[in-house]
Amino acid sequence: MLRSGSKIEQVIELLRRDKGATPIELIEATGWMAHTMRAALTGLRKKGHQIERSKRDETTCYRIIAVV
Repeated sequence: MLRSGSKIEQVIELLRRDKGATPIELIEATGWMAHTMRAALTGLRKKGHQIERSKRDETTCYRIIAVV
């Protein structure tokens, strides 16, 4: 269960967008360091979120495509 307004909730909202989110967008939204952002993505995967990695203008982009 997510706490309203939590940083992980912000990350999920960004990842649910059609265009997804770049690591820089996730870091700027949360104030986390890069390793913390990557750990959060790993945690979401472990909780059943299927996260797609693609490229947007030569930049890595992540997007939630399903929740199992």
